[in-house]
Amino acid sequence: KIINLSETDSILNQYVSEIRNVEVQNDRLRFRRNIERIGEVMAYEMSKTFAYSVKEIQTPLGIAPVRTPDNPLVISTILRAGLPFHQGFLSYFDYAENAFVSAYRKYKDTLKFDIHIEYIASPRIDGKTLIITDPMLATGGSMELSYQAMLTKGHPSEIHVASIIASQRRDIDDSPIPWAGGQGLRQMYIESFKKDDEISAPTDTDGSGCYGIFENEIPADDPGYQFAHGGV
Repeated sequence: KIINLSETDSILNQYVSEIRNVEVQNDRLRFRRNIERIGEVMAYEMSKTFAYSVKEIQTPLGIAPVRTPDNPLVISTILRAGLPFHQGFLSYFDYAENAFVSAYRKYKDTLKFDIHIEYIASPRIDGKTLIITDPMLATGGSMELSYQAMLTKGHPSEIHVASIIASQRRDIDDSPIPWAGGQGLRQMYIESFKKDDEISAPTDTDGSGCYGIFENEIPADDPGYQFAHGGV
């Protein structure tokens, strides 16, 4: 299921317009803050899909029943561009655990590159709700390898993929739930993402080594130019 938040008018569209605006995006402070704001909005919207139950809360005047979420959360991001986006989710999900994946592109030429996963630091994710945040999806290669690396830490009960801007969409079957904040989530190369995937790797430590290499080419509609040329 794809949830495109830009299809509904909200202040989110203002934040997205500013990170894409060539006259605004070079203000790095505003750029980082807008990425964080988008994460906050997505976290709020995503929370509506969680499981809730009634808890009895002791107030100064007595007992009050309150429905609160039950999902144990793990928020995963790909270092380092995803950090402001990740922080936006953390601002709303107070009790979430964190997971970090180190990935980078190694270019063969101007168009072809390999994606290397160097390191992963994550708690166990068995039976938890895994949220993978990545502000931009081009080929989806780093997202897919990061997902496979996360599976070495267990099998989550459900998976949400959150992204702001992506390339043109391709058909998806039996995939996680992508949350789009840009002007249409148009491409997700994640048709192989399934909750019952298995991958062999050590599971007794928080940190692990390289998990694989993804070979790909830059897509013709790579959205990378829509972000600031400088670092996040």
